Amino acid sequence: MSIVKPNMAAQIKIGITTILTFGVLTGCDGGKFELGDNSARQMVEAPVLEEPCIDNNPLRNAYFGDVHVHTGYSADGWKYGVRTTPQDAYNYAFGGEIYLFPNDASGEKGTRPVRIDRPLDFMAVTDHAEFYGESRLCTDPQYPEFNGEYCTKFRTGYGRDFMQALGIISPIPFRPESLCGEDGAACKGAATTVWQDTIQAAEDWNDTSANCERATLVAYEYSSVRLGSNLHRNVIFRNTTVPAIPISTIEAPRDYQLWRALKKDCLESGTDCDVLAIPHNSNISNGRMFSIDYPGASGVEEQREIAALRMEIEPVVEVMQHKGDSECHNNVPGVIADYDALCENEKFEVFAFEKSSMLKRTFDEINECWESSLGDISLALGPTCLSRLSYVRHALVEGLKEEERIGVNPFKFGLSSSTDTHNGIGGGVTEKTFPGHLGTADDELRERASWTFEFDGNSSNSPGGLIGVWSPENSRAAIFDSIKSKEVFSTTGPRIQPRLFGGWSYDENLCGDPAMLVTAYADGVPMGQDLPAKAGVAPTFLATALADTGSSVQAGTPLQRLQIVKGWVDAEGQGREKVFDVAGDANNGASVNTDTCEQTGIGFNQLCTVWTDPEFNSSQRAVYYARAVENPSCRYATWQCSLASAEDRPESCDDPRNKVPLQERALTSPIWYTPQ
Repeated sequence: MSIVKPNMAAQIKIGITTILTFGVLTGCDGGKFELGDNSARQMVEAPVLEEPCIDNNPLRNAYFGDVHVHTGYSADGWKYGVRTTPQDAYNYAFGGEIYLFPNDASGEKGTRPVRIDRPLDFMAVTDHAEFYGESRLCTDPQYPEFNGEYCTKFRTGYGRDFMQALGIISPIPFRPESLCGEDGAACKGAATTVWQDTIQAAEDWNDTSANCERATLVAYEYSSVRLGSNLHRNVIFRNTTVPAIPISTIEAPRDYQLWRALKKDCLESGTDCDVLAIPHNSNISNGRMFSIDYPGASGVEEQREIAALRMEIEPVVEVMQHKGDSECHNNVPGVIADYDALCENEKFEVFAFEKSSMLKRTFDEINECWESSLGDISLALGPTCLSRLSYVRHALVEGLKEEERIGVNPFKFGLSSSTDTHNGIGGGVTEKTFPGHLGTADDELRERASWTFEFDGNSSNSPGGLIGVWSPENSRAAIFDSIKSKEVFSTTGPRIQPRLFGGWSYDENLCGDPAMLVTAYADGVPMGQDLPAKAGVAPTFLATALADTGSSVQAGTPLQRLQIVKGWVDAEGQGREKVFDVAGDANNGASVNTDTCEQTGIGFNQLCTVWTDPEFNSSQRAVYYARAVENPSCRYATWQCSLASAEDRPESCDDPRNKVPLQERALTSPIWYTPQ
């Protein structure tokens, strides 16, 4: 196996020092949340200081990464034949060759070579914390539990095991007592070793030299699937001062319990521990991801506290990943907006609803999620209902309404994307060569191009996206700080570089000014921030985007247009949305031949404009973000079917859904306006 040499200076033994108490999480019924002190908790201390980066730009550089990457350390990955490790994942992300399923005769090593076409700048491995211990006990022969009945079934089963999933779908999650013991000690002990391996891999690959060629972040996934609704979060740490075992949905069944535990065990620990969480894949959350729900709050003041805590822990949300796009949805009840064709992008939920529905309904028969003034008490099981509260754009507007009601906006998110790969191939998003994301489920083209329920890794999935960060440098701390400050952007895969600034006096000729960025920062605010109110003046926005130039594997696609998406609350308290084309040409005639993937038409290498909201009302709360859109191109199944020989071309290639072109895009984080 060819590898990129990791940073040897960072290969050190990670020390453990007891500095916190680990509490038992209670209040799972929505009551008060408390942390007990009945058992000692340890934390891993940060052992290495990074050198200042040679390439440090106060006006910030664009760096691309993936902070949602699974390996064979995730139980579902392992059961689909994935044998990559965190070490493999970092090797791939930074340019090395690794091997995927099919595995060799031992079943422990892949045989299919893959290599990323362009290395990432930064990455985080985020394996599912819920089954850290169970997976290790059942896959490592050194443990006595390895030969037990539970582990034998674990190793011989295929895909996502129902009984295992039941442990986290249940309102009160649990571990298998037959494997973990009554107190769960066996699984917790094994989980600690998995976490140590994950931390060590991040340390091995983090470049602490002044070159700053690659940055890694210590992380894991909190995988709540409450009543079948996807409520997952990726938990990201600033350094290696981290809890000695991750807080999973077993310990913290509800999102607000996770926030409180991270605040107590990390932010208030008296150490340099710092953390954030990124909600993801809200499109199949049954409206629960962004529900207006404050469990246990007895009044507005306590609601404000929970909303503020959420924003402290969750400054950014993931818009795109392999299970589709969560930006927006047309014709969702409660949303007043014109039809937006780009909201039809990668609608994984259309397939997921039909697959999971106990009534086997088609998407057109899916009901609106039931909402109650009592909060999140919907009985929806699995992704079965449609709600505006499952989509980020609609949640941004809902946040404006909630801020008006309680004084705090619980949905003031920056926008990001990642892959959610389960093959360990973070950043492997090139459509032309995408090798699949789920081991045995899509290692062949017939599976990747299929739209049947037979294959879990079918064409309803996408390669996912990337998170872009505007940061002074590519160091671990700088990347984390930039994410936390929300100067981040989402791409559906291409390395488009969008920027958005808001101010009150940007000159209309600013795009041609060599000092454009200096002026943009000095006279306004960057994406992710609040624009202070100014009486009698409409805000001006500087929006820019650079096209992806492509790689040796797949050429870049020109930009078609640049848009500003606005959400606001009108005089009647109703949320509204509108999309403005502000640069480029939506009618440029660009197209793609989905038989050959040949593109035609003109486009733009870069776009820039200074735009003033023509409908601005100083008395109305508003949120703005930019969307840079490419010319049409081919999806991965379209590309790979067009390149397949006649004898290798599967029948699934003929499904008409594989002929639908893409318009890849990038979204900036928003800028918010609040009236005086």
